[in-house]
Amino acid sequence: MDRIKFAAAMLAIIGLASCGGGGGDSTPAGTATVQNNASVQRGALRSASTVRTLSTAAIDDAARSSGLLLLSGPAKCDVTLVSVDYQTIGARANEVTNATGVLLLPSGTTCPAGPLPLLAYARGTDIFKARSLASANPVDPETLSLAAIFAAQGYAVVATDYLGFAGSQYSFHPYLHADSEASTVIDSIRAARAAATGRGVVLSGKVMVAGYSEGGHASMATQRAIERDNPVEFNLVAGGHMSGPYNLSQSIVSEASLPIVNGQFFVPFFITAWQKVYGNIYSTPTQVFREPFATGIESLFPGPFTFTTAIQNGKLPADTNYLPVLFQPAFLQDIQTNPNSPTVIDARRNDLLGWNPRARMALCGGSQDPTVNYSINTRQAQADFAARSITVQAIDVDPIIQSAADLANKPVDLAAYHGTLVPPLCMTALRDQLFNPLR
Repeated sequence: MDRIKFAAAMLAIIGLASCGGGGGDSTPAGTATVQNNASVQRGALRSASTVRTLSTAAIDDAARSSGLLLLSGPAKCDVTLVSVDYQTIGARANEVTNATGVLLLPSGTTCPAGPLPLLAYARGTDIFKARSLASANPVDPETLSLAAIFAAQGYAVVATDYLGFAGSQYSFHPYLHADSEASTVIDSIRAARAAATGRGVVLSGKVMVAGYSEGGHASMATQRAIERDNPVEFNLVAGGHMSGPYNLSQSIVSEASLPIVNGQFFVPFFITAWQKVYGNIYSTPTQVFREPFATGIESLFPGPFTFTTAIQNGKLPADTNYLPVLFQPAFLQDIQTNPNSPTVIDARRNDLLGWNPRARMALCGGSQDPTVNYSINTRQAQADFAARSITVQAIDVDPIIQSAADLANKPVDLAAYHGTLVPPLCMTALRDQLFNPLR
């Protein structure tokens, strides 16, 4: 699709964003070993139930109204949404738990003939605990994007809700914790295979991984883990990672002095999550957070509030420069000046640099992203791989966004940039440039 057509599509998406729309994976389940050597049936399917089937006409209508249709293209397949609940492991040693998610299965007389490739997708950040990607009425916006861009074009798609969300019984969400992100996504692939087989859907055995924002971090962690630990079980052919914080340790040092858009959600989320995983950042939340926000902050991520209602109820500051309002000065200074700050140490544990991908990989994002810095993350990840003679394509969709803004005679809407404008462009670019040639 050329830039003019993309820009025209972005005009529709920009219009939607200005009205308040937009946002923020055939073998049996594998047996793995938990860290205490006790066998657990990772990926075992606890339940699978059909939620609803979206016709091609319904998908096109929804994609048209959300501004996606010019990007996704007309639907070729009906898509059945299947709610899955599967067994997985937690972030700490010896934990067996569950996660939930959605499986999107294409069908219909105009659908490409199978067997189908399986795309495992990791979603972007949320703080609302009850959110389920398998919601039926209305269909979750991110699920709709996956249905229109991938499933309706002949991909089986599985997308996890993550640990600690929706029907997961895990006590918290280990945000930006690479190992548990990977194990949760990998086990969703196992569960998806079982659920597809149970419905008579034939998968090709080809596996692809993708994710956006937190999900970009999760999908890259998944590719690394599969290639390291499960290369025989999974025929991983490609990884497409979008706007992820792959270079976490450098990112958080920068974010301790320069606020990012919506950082009042993201930064305390990973701090409280890493405290629960590693136990090394603080003894009491007031060592990191200022009142009144310190009280109750550990139960906020995820919790009963959305991004909007958390601000409305005074749980987090609305200030664009939230750093001096939300955080203790000594904590911010320690991150910026002390390379042995516990927070920086934890970030280094979850960096995704310094490894050698074997399957084809592409990165996508927007170079004006005010939330996940493109230069620090996408460009430096690409350079890190190139330093070991590994070529990774980096797709910058910013020229398309800028062209659309120019056509509308408006500045680029940076508030909508990360959560609304970049995701559909990157999904479509990865589908067309990375996944389709390998399916």
